Amino acid sequence: MKLFAIGAFALASLTASAAVAQSAGPANPGPVIPGVCVYFNQRAQAQSTVGQAVQARMMQLSQEAEAELAPYGTSIQAEITALQQAGASLSEAERNQRSQALQQRIQEAQQLEQTREAELRYTQAEQRRLMSVAIEPIMVALYQERGCGLLLSRESVFIMNPAMDITDQVIQRLNTALPTLRFNRLPVPVQQPAQ
Repeated sequence: MKLFAIGAFALASLTASAAVAQSAGPANPGPVIPGVCVYFNQRAQAQSTVGQAVQARMMQLSQEAEAELAPYGTSIQAEITALQQAGASLSEAERNQRSQALQQRIQEAQQLEQTREAELRYTQAEQRRLMSVAIEPIMVALYQERGCGLLLSRESVFIMNPAMDITDQVIQRLNTALPTLRFNRLPVPVQQPAQ
C-alpha cells in the first residue's frame, strides 16, 4: 500500500536531514562574514523536540491507516482466490456478478486508501505549518540579536563558517516555546469552487 511509502519517506527525510547536518566541513571554514546568517529549516524541524514528536505521531497515524486498510486487502485477495478456484464450476452470470462485486470492493478500498493518504499529507503539512508559525518569531529575534543583515537558507549554501549558522539557537528556543504538538489525522478541507 502507498501509506507505507509515505511513512518511509517521512522517516528517510528525517534521517537525511540529520545526516546533512552532521557532515564534516572543511578544516578552515573561512571568516565569519558580519551581518550574514544562515538557517537550516529542515534540520530545525527534524531535530527539534516538536519535529521529532510530529514524525513519531505521523508514523503512528500511518500505521493506524494501514491497519484500517489491511482487512480490505485480505478480503479482496480471498475473493480473488475463491473466484480462481471456483473456475468453470461457476455459471457465467454468477462469475460476472461476483467479479463486479469484487471490482466494486477494490474501488472502495482504493478510494479509502486515497482518502487516508490525502488526510496524512494534509495532517503533516498542517503540523509543519504550525512549527513554521512558531519558528518565525524565533528567527526574527535571532536575526535582530545577531545583527544579521542577510539571512540565507542553508539549502542554498554549500559551505559556510558554522559561526554564521543560527539553526542550533532556533532549535533550542523552539524546544522551549513549542515542545510538542498533539494531533490526530485531519480531514482534508473541501475546496470551494471559485466564483
